[in-house]
Amino acid sequence: MRAKEFIIKFGNILLRIVGSMAILLFLLSLTDLPYEAYHWLGTSNSNLKKKPNTIVLLGGSGMPSPDGFIRCYYAAEAAAKFPLAPIIIALPFNENDSNAQQKMMAHELLIRGIDTARILYESLGFNTHSQAENIAAMHGPSKAHKTLVLITSPEHMYRSVKVFEKAGYLSVGGVPTFEKPIDKEKIKDKLKTKDKRVKSLDLRYNIWSYLHYELLVCKEFFAISYYKLKGWI
Repeated sequence: MRAKEFIIKFGNILLRIVGSMAILLFLLSLTDLPYEAYHWLGTSNSNLKKKPNTIVLLGGSGMPSPDGFIRCYYAAEAAAKFPLAPIIIALPFNENDSNAQQKMMAHELLIRGIDTARILYESLGFNTHSQAENIAAMHGPSKAHKTLVLITSPEHMYRSVKVFEKAGYLSVGGVPTFEKPIDKEKIKDKLKTKDKRVKSLDLRYNIWSYLHYELLVCKEFFAISYYKLKGWI
């Protein structure tokens, strides 16, 4: 009987906690905080002071995927801007499709005018830490003189830069793969229109966008905490 009462009591407490968190997340989605946190993760440490001599394309969700395609798009832009920099595609080897995903990423660069001779691969790393360590091993002692530009998603940028710095690189920046121009006014309803249907639709999409940012930011802060505990950043 006591065990049953304990389970019921614990369940009620858990429901209250989950409910409170859900309400808090919803209320936060009505503010600018989710956007600001997402933007901070993507831009706080991504600026480069020197011209990069190596471009690192972090594979993310792999190929084909929306995340993979947009990373390839930004990587091709960076490669065109820095024509002497080799591009390292860091994507884990998949036993089921061999290196097909790496080839798909390379193809996306190729069709955008990037010479395949510039493309290198790091396919043994299974997370950002191991990828950074393997790329550092590829460069050897010269890594201290390398300037890297990382191509990755905005929420992943802060941790990625820290990981590569921990691996021994002294100059690391990045290009966060934002899906659209970073202008929060474009995703907020500021129009003084009398059409309630339009304002309702704008508000709905703003809330969903900000809730999505909250999930990405929360997930990434957990990852950052884990990496700090492991001593990887």
